[in-house]
Amino acid sequence: MFLVTGCNGQLGTALAVLLKDKAVYIDRDDLDLTNEEAVREYFSDKDFEFVINCAAYTAVDKAESDVEVAEMVNAKAPLYLAKYGKRVVHISTDYVFDGKGYKPYSEDDNTNPLSVYGKTKREGEKNVLEYADTAIVIRTAWLYSPHGGNFVKTMRKLGSERDSLNVIFDQVGSPTNAYDLAEAIVVALPYIKNGEKEIYHYTNEGVCSWYDFALEIMEQSNLKCKVNPIESKDYPTPAPRPHYSVLNKGKIKQRFGISIPHWREGLRKCLKQF
Repeated sequence: MFLVTGCNGQLGTALAVLLKDKAVYIDRDDLDLTNEEAVREYFSDKDFEFVINCAAYTAVDKAESDVEVAEMVNAKAPLYLAKYGKRVVHISTDYVFDGKGYKPYSEDDNTNPLSVYGKTKREGEKNVLEYADTAIVIRTAWLYSPHGGNFVKTMRKLGSERDSLNVIFDQVGSPTNAYDLAEAIVVALPYIKNGEKEIYHYTNEGVCSWYDFALEIMEQSNLKCKVNPIESKDYPTPAPRPHYSVLNKGKIKQRFGISIPHWREGLRKCLKQF
């Protein structure tokens, strides 16, 4: 039996579809992951095969002023899950990198997060790797699904309401269908060895800018909204974004024999679910 935290989020919802009754699903209403005593008590009479931690503070811009809460959810909660859950698959982010690179980031490249969100997520990674008996950290990027708030849903909504939209073209990465990531996790679980402590990268294949992604969303959704490319400086945000956050996925593909769909295919599958 597995435990999935953050079960109402994009990835947690996707995992529930795949794992069904093989997992227990909890969200913040079921257990306060930032309360060490509550977490210790929760695990005192339970022994899960793995804790899959999908819980996170993901309001990137809000985190810049909400530092304490972001720290508790993204850094302290993973620490407590690692200490008492023992075997953890922890989901992290491309924001642990500064985006100043020019080739896909591998797992052992130096991290240098620019934002509070990125910094707290990096702390969470370190805590899981240090305190869990078995620790798998999976960094992903540009996650979307039919559930929750995300770029795909925003573009579809705005694209149906407006004649034109401005979208940033100088931030490059790889969109990721939450269901594709969930499938990869489910495939990997039986092959994780006791005591293994590793970081892996997973996104859909291919590379694009947010502008390219928006164009494809409009095309696949049959929306006539015109998309205009703009620079990041024309759309300032409280939290700096990595300009280049392409992740090298060679390690996870080789280790678990995973075949990763292209991001356009991932988008096609997602839109069929709407």
